[in-house]
Amino acid sequence: MSVSLDGYIEGPNRDISWHMVDDELHRYFNEQLSGMGAFLSGRVTYELMAAFWPTADTDPASTEPIVEFARIWRETPKIVYSKTLRKAGWNTAIVRDVVPAEVATLKAAPGGDLALGGADLAASFMRLGLIDEYRIYVHPIVIGAGKPLFPGSVPRVNLQLLETRVFGNGVLLLHYRKA
Repeated sequence: MSVSLDGYIEGPNRDISWHMVDDELHRYFNEQLSGMGAFLSGRVTYELMAAFWPTADTDPASTEPIVEFARIWRETPKIVYSKTLRKAGWNTAIVRDVVPAEVATLKAAPGGDLALGGADLAASFMRLGLIDEYRIYVHPIVIGAGKPLFPGSVPRVNLQLLETRVFGNGVLLLHYRKA
């Protein structure tokens, strides 16, 4: 998850224009995400992704990391958690509710780790204790308002730091595992 220094994943009106994803950071994302067994997201995140990534590699202005991620996104199985979405394409299954036993089955399946996206879905997974690792990309900006990464309703989680990395654009990776 990308987050501002003051803890927001998006500004008012779902503004993410402040995200500083340059080629270096995008290549790193691609390295991490290319080995995932599935992408799990909420409806809003899925619809944002589905509006851009299926054809992003056909735009002549697309950079190499964008072209690469378009392929990764299309080929990786996706699960979208939504009570309202009726159909989804691009290798996507719709699941209505987060059921811990079903998530445990997904985690145990072969094929790689699961990547979780979307603040509301992440909060649900946090409340249920279903997140094993956190990769938080802190962007060097204070935006002052928006949707927080960690809403007040999530429980306390003790973490162990696994890795930090500073990218050339000033974004800081904080990689933690549940202690």
